Amino acid sequence: MSNIVNEAVESYVRGSLKKSVGLMLDMEAYADEHSVPIVQKEVAQLINVILRLQRPRRILEVGTAIGYSAILMATASGEGCSVTTIERNPGMAEQARENIEKAGLQGSIRVIEEDATDALKMVDGEYDLIFMDAAKGQYMQFYDMAIDRLKTGGLLISDNILYKGMVASDEFAVRRKKTIIKRMRSYIDYICSADYIETSVIPIGDGVALSYKLKDRNAK
Repeated sequence: MSNIVNEAVESYVRGSLKKSVGLMLDMEAYADEHSVPIVQKEVAQLINVILRLQRPRRILEVGTAIGYSAILMATASGEGCSVTTIERNPGMAEQARENIEKAGLQGSIRVIEEDATDALKMVDGEYDLIFMDAAKGQYMQFYDMAIDRLKTGGLLISDNILYKGMVASDEFAVRRKKTIIKRMRSYIDYICSADYIETSVIPIGDGVALSYKLKDRNAK
C-alpha cells in the first residue's frame, strides 16, 4: 500500500493491465526480489501510451537502475529514438547495459555511468522528453540542470513525486525522511507554479508529474 490510492483500487488497476512477457517480466521479477526501484506497472503503462502518442526522437533519463524504463521508452518511441540515461551506481549501470543488449537496443540507448550532477553538464543538444527517476532529494537540482535541454513543446516526466504519500500528508511521513519530503514539496510547488511549463500531478504508482514546456524559462 502506497498511501496514494486505495489499496483495492491500486490492485484492480494493476490487475487490469497486460501481463509483461520475456525480458521485461524477468526484469520485474529481479527488481522485486532484489528491491531495485523501477517504475510501477501503472506508471509504466502511462509512459508507454504517452510515448506511443508523442514519438519523441531524443530522450534523456536521470536514473537508469537496471534499464527497465530506458528499454520501455525506447521500445514505445519506435525506430529512430535515441535514449541517453544516467546511472551513478557501477553495478546497476553494468546490469542496465546487459539488459539493453538482451533487448537488442544497444544502438538506441546510451548509459552514462556518472553522478547526475556531473553527467548533466556533459549532455548536449535538445531533448523531446526528459524522465526524472533518481535521488528524490535532488530533483530541484537535477531540474535546474536539465530543463534548458528540454525543447519547447517537450515533456518532463517526474516519477515518485508523492513519495509513498508522505509528500501529500504528514500523517504518512517518516521522521528520517523529513528533508526529502520538504524538498519534494518545494519541487512540486515550483513546477506547478512556473509560468513557462504546465504541470499535472497524477496520483498513480508513487505519484507522477507531467510538465509540458510552453517556452524557454528566460523568455518574456
